Amino acid sequence: MSTTHLLRERLAALRGPATSPRPLDARALAALAANPGCRRRAVLDAAGVDKGAVAGVLGAPAPFGQSRFAFSRGHAFEARVKADDCGELLRLLGAEGPAHVPDLTAAGPEGRAARTRLALAEAPPGAWTLLDHPLLALEVAGSTAYLEPDAVAVAPDGGWTVVEIKSFPILDGAADPQKVGAAARQSAVYVLALDAVTPGRARRSVLLVCPRNFSNQPAAEWLDVRKQAAVTRRQLARLTRIEEITATLPEGTTFDLVRNADGDATRPAGELASAVDAVPAAYAPECLSTCELAFHCRARALAAQDVAALGRSLRGDLGELTTVEAVLTAAAGTAGDPADPAVVALRRAAALRSEALAHAAKEAAAPSFAPADAAPSSGRPAIPGQPAVTDRPATAAAPAAAEARGAENVKGAKGVKGAEGAEGGDRR
Repeated sequence: MSTTHLLRERLAALRGPATSPRPLDARALAALAANPGCRRRAVLDAAGVDKGAVAGVLGAPAPFGQSRFAFSRGHAFEARVKADDCGELLRLLGAEGPAHVPDLTAAGPEGRAARTRLALAEAPPGAWTLLDHPLLALEVAGSTAYLEPDAVAVAPDGGWTVVEIKSFPILDGAADPQKVGAAARQSAVYVLALDAVTPGRARRSVLLVCPRNFSNQPAAEWLDVRKQAAVTRRQLARLTRIEEITATLPEGTTFDLVRNADGDATRPAGELASAVDAVPAAYAPECLSTCELAFHCRARALAAQDVAALGRSLRGDLGELTTVEAVLTAAAGTAGDPADPAVVALRRAAALRSEALAHAAKEAAAPSFAPADAAPSSGRPAIPGQPAVTDRPATAAAPAAAEARGAENVKGAKGVKGAEGAEGGDRR
């Protein structure tokens, strides 16, 4: 029995014999490449496990993925782009005249991938060929992943161009940078899959098609994915082979949810959590936007005081200090290698903090120059050399006193006028 067949049987047992595999798409593959150290995601994705359903049973569901409205809007826009024998798409590609659109239907993913390879090889030179939803195969950590781009165009010169259709808008010639970056990473995975068919034929510029402004009119932008393709290729090469990971799992480990006739999961949450925790994870805050199990992994990382939960950059700066307790004891000087640069920096930071706190306490204990009877009723300290600030509301006597002062001023003014009149009479 071949190694590939044994691996497939092992992955089927992990997924559950009665569970259909969840296909690994380019978006998930790009997320996996961004975190190559996470063995948990590598195994679950290779086995085709529904991570969202697993997270729901574990009591840590994540609001991840597109809504039904976004799905329907995306499908409607893609149909608009590919209407009339893909005339609008060919216009965006700069093609003149109609294009050959081969039939790619076949039985099973292996058959569709083979049919796609044949269509790419048989594309006539000197004319445009457009492959609508081809299926590409890419080996990831010893397991085959099948990827389905929106379209692949074969130019008259024989070059292959990936077409990515998205429903987010291009507003005044600019789109959301985060969404464009995600589309570029996803397209880079398709480029690598095309390189697996014939190296050098896939172009590193992909066509991103989005709605123009708030209309349904398609607009296109060219994306250079050379950097994304190089990074993804390097990260995928770092992935541990799936058979090596599965060999370390306890006997009988499975992520099967054991659904009943109604489709409801009956697997106990504690039992499923033990199976999930048997596979090491590499949690980082970035997982919250890319993985359905992020909340579960974050809870486990915080419970273990793993400093990786605070960010990859901080984790890298701390070196061998992997827990919050180890960091605190190293900063206090009770543990840690004095020659470790991270320990030296922590102790220096702790000394500066202690010095700042001591200085603040000394200033707070300094005597105040404000009068003793000027203390505000609210209990707030008075500012030295300044009148005390009081929150005491005005009493009823205050308006009366002001009125009395006003009357005296009026009376005094009348007296002045009278005196002035008398003096005037004398002068006359």
